[in-house]
Amino acid sequence: MIVRVVERVKRSNSVDRVVIATTTDPADDPIKDLCKEYGFTCYRGSQFNVLDRYFRAAQLYKAGIIVRITADCPMIDPREIDHVVQVLFEKRVDFAANRLPPPWKRTYPIGLDTEVCTFQALECAWQEAERPEELEHVMPYLYTEKGRFRTAVIDYEVDYGHYRWTVDTQEDLELARQVYTHFDDDNFSWLDVIDLFETHPELYLINAEVNPKDVKDVDDRVGTIPKESS
Repeated sequence: MIVRVVERVKRSNSVDRVVIATTTDPADDPIKDLCKEYGFTCYRGSQFNVLDRYFRAAQLYKAGIIVRITADCPMIDPREIDHVVQVLFEKRVDFAANRLPPPWKRTYPIGLDTEVCTFQALECAWQEAERPEELEHVMPYLYTEKGRFRTAVIDYEVDYGHYRWTVDTQEDLELARQVYTHFDDDNFSWLDVIDLFETHPELYLINAEVNPKDVKDVDDRVGTIPKESS
């Protein structure tokens, strides 16, 4: 699934480099091995303070703009990534996204999640964020308090927010596998998947009972890691 995600993200016209930001936990050694096998760039950092992991990866690779894609989204659409990046530049904001997690409402399917921010905004979050959900979910510090940053949240003209295309459960994985069997390759768009769901509505039922995670859902082991000099 990671290979699927990386290959799709690489098709984005606005992405210069893809970095897999995994953890230093030995359980993630297979991810490092996979990256070596496929020639993917891999950074290893904090297991629970994901904000720290993201910031240090962005700093190491001198990223001016950071696009956050989670590795459990095998239907991620490179054209949608370009769309969100374009909005960031056109509206001159610090943070742009095509969704916010619950309790906010969304119109894009779960699994197209694209968050984009400037390095300056990410650095500010890294320096100031303290709440567990801000550390684990990387970017809540940029949008939870109105007026703290310039933000833009993109909505689609039709509400497809009830569709779930991310992979957290066995049911999610089964749906992803079913979707891929309907296409000749992995170059399909998210709107192609919408068309597929309209012709095969039974696909929606595979994981319809899975509840999305709330922004305040965090691992109990999340904690603030001392900020080292940069």
